Amino acid sequence: MKNASIEISVKGTWVRVPALDVNGDSLVARGRWLKVAFVHDEAWLESEIKDPEACVRELKNHAPRSLRADIFTFAQKLPAIVPKYKYPTEWDSIAAIRLTNFKTWWEGVPQETRKNVRRSQKRGVVVDVRPFDDALVRGISDVNNESAVRQRMRNTYYGKTLDQIRKDYSSFCGRSNFICAYFGEELIGFLKIVYRGDVASILNLTTKLSHSDKRPANALVAKAVELCEARAITHITYGYFNYGNKRDSSLREFKVRNGFEEVLVPRFYLPLTIWGRLCISLNLHRGLLAVLPHRVIALGVSARGKLHDLKQAISRRSSKPERSNCDRQMGCSNPPAGSKT
Repeated sequence: MKNASIEISVKGTWVRVPALDVNGDSLVARGRWLKVAFVHDEAWLESEIKDPEACVRELKNHAPRSLRADIFTFAQKLPAIVPKYKYPTEWDSIAAIRLTNFKTWWEGVPQETRKNVRRSQKRGVVVDVRPFDDALVRGISDVNNESAVRQRMRNTYYGKTLDQIRKDYSSFCGRSNFICAYFGEELIGFLKIVYRGDVASILNLTTKLSHSDKRPANALVAKAVELCEARAITHITYGYFNYGNKRDSSLREFKVRNGFEEVLVPRFYLPLTIWGRLCISLNLHRGLLAVLPHRVIALGVSARGKLHDLKQAISRRSSKPERSNCDRQMGCSNPPAGSKT
């Protein structure tokens, strides 16, 4: 057990933050008025933490000032959905495919999704697993640089150098695959999947908006299911199903159309200070998306979108018109921005 620092990516930018190593897991913290400690990259690890009490002891007794948190949180790993501990518990809404075999998944998705996968094949899209080499890095850069904005949000991967792209996508290379969709020699979409024992998790899913008519996103998910069946994977996860009280979104619709459903997984919150205990009792640890009503969240999202459209309109008046990147087929094909989980 030792104090250290690690690099983490925050909205596409790498920053070095203090960390505490406990039995091989790196604990980091975030927050200002309420500081919460958690396991770095917890969603991508092969196993859950084995000794939460050891983490609590180290955070209380040996953490540097920058890591003196009010709450420590951790979650169980699928398929364990029955709480193992008696700590204060919330439920993570995980988007997951319960995988038995490809045929069962295929027959369970909507007919529209099956048509989209077939349409992708008929229109010349070839989906295959490719190594993470220089050619793939250039292809990923080309996909990311298609537009500075994706679905009315800033594209944090736009304009990065090849070295930055290589660093951004090099995590978990020993237990992950890049599933790539090509139209001729052009990479038009990619999916990175990380294997975590009997669970596989989608880390990135990005496609070119200019090729949305070929439905590459649906084809990529279908290939991921095929690969996971061969590895006897029981669950494929793709971030959250519901983000707090935010229920409706194009990303959620995309997941549903591709066979993902909500699976509730226990997340535990261990108070480390009196302030942390009080915040847990008042549900202040849950964040705004879990506290605000869905209607308020929807109004905020709508206002943000209108503000973005206004900025775009002003920008277009003062410069060369930019091609709209609004994907009218988003619900059926391309994953929305922010699909990295």
